[in-house]
Amino acid sequence: MKTLIRNALVHDAVNQEPYAADLLIEDGKIVRIAPDIACDGAEVFDASGLNAYPGFVDAHSHLGLAGYGIGYEGTDYNEHNDIVTPHLRGIDGFKPMQPSLEEAAKAGVTCVCAGPGSANVLGGTFFAVKTVGKRVDDMVVKNPIAMKCAFGENPKRCYRDKCDSSRMTTAAKLREMLFKAKEYEEKIVAAGDDASKRPAFDMKLEALRPVIRGELPLKAHAHATEDIFTAIRIAKEFNVKLTLEHVTEGHLIVEELAKEGYPCAVGPSLTDASKWELRNKSWTTPGVLAKAGIQVSIITDADVIPQQYLPLCAGLAVQSGMDPFAALQAITINPARHAGIEDRVGSLEAAKDADIVLCDGNPFEISNHVKAVFVNGENILK
Repeated sequence: MKTLIRNALVHDAVNQEPYAADLLIEDGKIVRIAPDIACDGAEVFDASGLNAYPGFVDAHSHLGLAGYGIGYEGTDYNEHNDIVTPHLRGIDGFKPMQPSLEEAAKAGVTCVCAGPGSANVLGGTFFAVKTVGKRVDDMVVKNPIAMKCAFGENPKRCYRDKCDSSRMTTAAKLREMLFKAKEYEEKIVAAGDDASKRPAFDMKLEALRPVIRGELPLKAHAHATEDIFTAIRIAKEFNVKLTLEHVTEGHLIVEELAKEGYPCAVGPSLTDASKWELRNKSWTTPGVLAKAGIQVSIITDADVIPQQYLPLCAGLAVQSGMDPFAALQAITINPARHAGIEDRVGSLEAAKDADIVLCDGNPFEISNHVKAVFVNGENILK
């Protein structure tokens, strides 16, 4: 099936200036973007007077894993019986039929990176998923994308009466698992095809092998400056990939972060400073980091902030000084890069998924300007 979106003002998240063009879609992909495309037999959507944006992407969400409403049964994003759970997979707790996914999609948030929360030193794997569908296996863009780890207040608060009451213990537990995983990987490599020499199977260490091999980044929950630097220190010790998540105090150490070069996912900012490590929370942070040349994504941490307010969060960052184009990139191409899915989503370019948001105004504003949302080439607002 072919669809032709005509006469849109295209904000592709690659070129800073928007331009007038048509978008040709076929089999769920963008085939061509150009003025005056001729295509017989295509279903035409007249986008005259509308702005076309890439589907918005959130680099750090718990959408589909967090509960909808109040109650234990619907909540699946933290395991509270074991502080070290790298073998858990976020995809196994995802609930596609949860109403919050529909709310997100209708607001133009077409892809999120979802996974476990921050109660555990190692929480399990995140995955990238579209916000439209009935079966998660059919909605996945990439699985896994990262291994969640957490520093700061959450692990020691959740486990202070069991096994963790200080930042030092949190760091030590992460190091212990990485040391064990490194040794486990070395033994497997040394054994080669000789099964008798392989170490006994360990599901937790198996889950960490892609991290040790540099195939999967640690996705490090770190708000405070000291936690950010501990995450970087450990990543360097073990020569593993790293993305920094939340980065609440990033504006206080911007020169150091620019020098280090790790991707930063900033937020959630549309909240109270509900704990000590959020005391320096500011809407200026994403703009300060972006201006320094850091790859910045703006995140909701949904359902901390409802997922549908991701573009509003970008707008509030703009109000606090962030460049508008940098803010657009922070909810489109940058989170796609953060998750390693920029070949599929995050910008309007030929060969990418046809995830397109059409607005009659600025999606950063509180008013709902969304008039059509295409996910995999299908208009879900028909």
